[in-house]
Amino acid sequence: MKIVTVVGARPQFIKAAVLSRALGDIPEVTEVIVHTGQHFDENMSGVFFEELGMPAPGYNLKAEAATHASMTGRMLERIETVLLEEKPDGVLVYGDTNSTLAGALAAAKLHIPIFHVEAGLRSFNRLMPEEVNRVLTDHISSLLFCPTRTSVSNLESEGITAGVHLVGDVMYDATLYAREQALRSSSILESTGLTPGEFGLCTVHRAENTDDPERFESVCRYIETQAEKMPLVMPLHPRTRKILQAAGRTLEGVTQIDPVGYLDMHALLAGSVQVMTDSGGLQKEAYFHQTPCITLRDETEWVETIDCGWNRLWTTESYMERKPISDYGVGKACDVILQKLDEWHSGMRKGHSA
Repeated sequence: MKIVTVVGARPQFIKAAVLSRALGDIPEVTEVIVHTGQHFDENMSGVFFEELGMPAPGYNLKAEAATHASMTGRMLERIETVLLEEKPDGVLVYGDTNSTLAGALAAAKLHIPIFHVEAGLRSFNRLMPEEVNRVLTDHISSLLFCPTRTSVSNLESEGITAGVHLVGDVMYDATLYAREQALRSSSILESTGLTPGEFGLCTVHRAENTDDPERFESVCRYIETQAEKMPLVMPLHPRTRKILQAAGRTLEGVTQIDPVGYLDMHALLAGSVQVMTDSGGLQKEAYFHQTPCITLRDETEWVETIDCGWNRLWTTESYMERKPISDYGVGKACDVILQKLDEWHSGMRKGHSA
């Protein structure tokens, strides 16, 4: 079986690394990794492949662009060229980025099956580009690997039941792999002068927060208010840094640093007492580190983190009662996904031979 994996952004590198390492151990499987170039900064791209032990991409499409439409269009055209050359049995996509949608659309146009990891998530906010990406991708996928019961229910309510599998959260697999390495090898706390248990971690990158000046200012003021309670460290997404600089905006009480690698981020998570973020992945990673989170959005796809008291929206004053989240599994989502891919491929081969 040949699989083309399409990735382009930090969360996808993390998830894909788990499966790529496992796929590399199966002689009968060939994986071709396509990096769209959506995240092209070295600190947000190349370093992740090195730290995660992920094979170098077979293709780097360098499809970054100024707008969602132009970026997705470039990716779609270039991914199609790759698929025509490689002729894979399926295309593996992750999450909800422009890279995800472009990979899925290119495959669908060529009648190549699509495998969607982290299917079924919904914020129910169609103003978010990510929501549009994930909905469209789910509706054209052949196999949908869901991390939670809620995501399975979301798909069922949209009439999607075929090929749907509850597998657990592959990010948990990734965190278990990275946690010990980070604590052993990362020096980020020392280099930034941070003391474990005495600081908060903050990230902001989503367009809904950065592209509206009034909204962005509200987020900045909220962060500054939280910084009065504890020191905050903030790895700055390149877009966020650019907007801050253009606005002449500083963040009082916040230590701003360059984007960090995967292991350094886990070291920051392990040392922090609070996380503030608009990142979906970081909300879950905070839970995996048993660190409370404040989500800088008006909704979240990861409703389990809210319901179980590990996360709250910035518009909410307090957490719900805290309890474990059973939905995310035990860190074996990768094994379930591999099993389902094998069953699917065996079924396809039997169908062709019949």
